[in-house]
Amino acid sequence: MIKDTTYTTYTVTIDIDKVGMRVDRVLAKSLSTISRSRIKALMENGCVSRENGELVNDPAAKARVGDRIELRLPLPARTKLAPQDIPLDIVYEDEHLVVIDKPSGLVVHPSPGHSDGTLVNALLYHCHDQLSGIGGLSRPGIVHRLDKDTSGLLVVAKNDITHRGLSEQFAQHKVERAYIALVWGVLSSETGMISGNIGRSSRNRKKMGVVEKRGKAAITHYQVLNIFGKLATLIECRLETGRTHQIRVHMASIGHSIIGDPLYGGSIRRCPGSVNPYLRKKLQSIKGQLLHAYTLGFLHPITAQKLKFESKNMGEINEIKETLEGTVA
Repeated sequence: MIKDTTYTTYTVTIDIDKVGMRVDRVLAKSLSTISRSRIKALMENGCVSRENGELVNDPAAKARVGDRIELRLPLPARTKLAPQDIPLDIVYEDEHLVVIDKPSGLVVHPSPGHSDGTLVNALLYHCHDQLSGIGGLSRPGIVHRLDKDTSGLLVVAKNDITHRGLSEQFAQHKVERAYIALVWGVLSSETGMISGNIGRSSRNRKKMGVVEKRGKAAITHYQVLNIFGKLATLIECRLETGRTHQIRVHMASIGHSIIGDPLYGGSIRRCPGSVNPYLRKKLQSIKGQLLHAYTLGFLHPITAQKLKFESKNMGEINEIKETLEGTVA
């Protein structure tokens, strides 16, 4: 391994038992700290070559006898994002990672329309720029995300090894995640499973939807926790997959949109006129969808310790739940 000012260069010599194997597979086996998907991207971007300088930009290219393959891994550029002193609810922290209880309304990373004031800006201030670079310049440390108006637990990586370890657990569905939500109406069964591919809506690019011929497979399990007349139901959702807007899309697909989620049919306008005026006022004050990531469990990528966290702060969900208990028979 050789470092220069812009790259770390790895050289892998092809043994006889690896001749004929795909080059991306050989590199992934030899360089265990770099994922195969990352190696494919590097190959396609001209960062892999044979010793004679011949580029190997096809991940399916085969290894040859006596090959010495060089992979140039770009060093992470320092982000130009500004650290900002934004208060964080830190549930757990060590030298490798930090677990945050994100409030509703906080955007996770910069995007068009949200150039600052994000969780990333707050993390840069809190962690003094010690965040993994795998997510790129706009997403340092970000392994997974929550929607702006979804509150709850989120884990952030401080270095690349931790980031890769956490990403693998998410990809292999080994991370325990449970959400609490308040939805409109009463579900037909106390427990259930919702499955259906989720893909981008062809009518509204801001929306996702359940699609038949494209998208990615998604599975959500739900359990009813409390029923409030015919108006609303408190549920727990557990994910087998982690697709964009998954719970919001799946609950809307069975006619039980999350309260406060106008994008997927959960607008407060669904509230019937006969509802108690105090409850109506409370509902109208909701700032986002009533969805909270309250359980997060995973293996620590460095220590192998099993970690599990539960959020005690349900915010608006608790407020509306208490109001429903006092006003809905």
